[in-house]
Amino acid sequence: MSSDPRTTASQHEIVDLRSDTLTQPTAEMRAAMMAAEVGDDVYGEDPTARALEEETAATLGKESAVFTPSGTMANQIAILLHTRPGDSVICEEGAHVYLYEAGGGAALAGVQFDLVPLPERMSDPAVEARCRREELHAATTTLLCVENTHNRAAGRVLTAREMTRIAAKAHALGLRAHCDGARLWNAAVAAGEAERDLVAGFDTVAVCFSKGLGAPVGSAVAGTAEAMARARKLRKRLGGGMRQAGVLAAAALFGLRARSRLAEDHRRAAMLARGLRGLSAPGRAIDVQISDLPTNMVYWRLQDVDGDALVLAFARRGVRLLHVGGGWLRAVTHLGITDAGIARALDCAHDVCQA
Repeated sequence: MSSDPRTTASQHEIVDLRSDTLTQPTAEMRAAMMAAEVGDDVYGEDPTARALEEETAATLGKESAVFTPSGTMANQIAILLHTRPGDSVICEEGAHVYLYEAGGGAALAGVQFDLVPLPERMSDPAVEARCRREELHAATTTLLCVENTHNRAAGRVLTAREMTRIAAKAHALGLRAHCDGARLWNAAVAAGEAERDLVAGFDTVAVCFSKGLGAPVGSAVAGTAEAMARARKLRKRLGGGMRQAGVLAAAALFGLRARSRLAEDHRRAAMLARGLRGLSAPGRAIDVQISDLPTNMVYWRLQDVDGDALVLAFARRGVRLLHVGGGWLRAVTHLGITDAGIARALDCAHDVCQA
């Protein structure tokens, strides 16, 4: 059976483009979960969880990996590994670790964030300007975090060359480097480069299984064996110790092995972007943003139109989008979106723009 079963959406079904976290486990993935061999993972006795960690570490080119319930936990473990309270962490504006982890960096690790504007793309001068190492009055910078792909930059991809440069600059400045790779799988498919090459220079990397890969739960953090031994204790401290975790790990492992299908999501996102660019709205301009190397995200807006009102207009027509501020709407393709769903979303956009 195919690992990517899809059905054509009827006119009565919802086309939900808010996020790739909305994926549903396929029948094959559910079967893998039902058949999973399990044990007590806190004791290190769950064979399926161990298999997932080993395959994830090998895929990322790291010595070891730890399965976590969420991407937020994986990122927060990495921050705890590399910093002390009062330190400063360099990341880009809009970064998940800064905006979307409920203040975890401050509350759990006691760190502050120093933000690099997105247009600077973590350039060497931008990183140097925000690094404080021996200043009496400043927080000591100890960690650089980079997100690949970057959610708030329309799924922007950093290639292996760019990632290597960023990690090398961090290390040259005496910093540790962490990659929030929640959608690293998308970056690898879009760039045509192996995940291990994208993160070769990074001390740790976090990856997610519950977005594009379609698993219902789970992420992982990877790095050296010594760091992951500490990470396992931090996971326990944060409440992430799991017992028969193999039921969840089986779904993650199934998705990991089928990740090449992400190219279909990227194709559909590009299809959506082209269609939106071809629309006309009397008296108003339509702005569309998608990564130069298209992934599964499209950001767009109808100028001078309230974003919440647009979301409501689409929802009434059975298409769900996310307003992310400033009138910008986010559309994310995923396992549950078909070509017919994209066509329906574009028909809806046409009607809304002409209204």
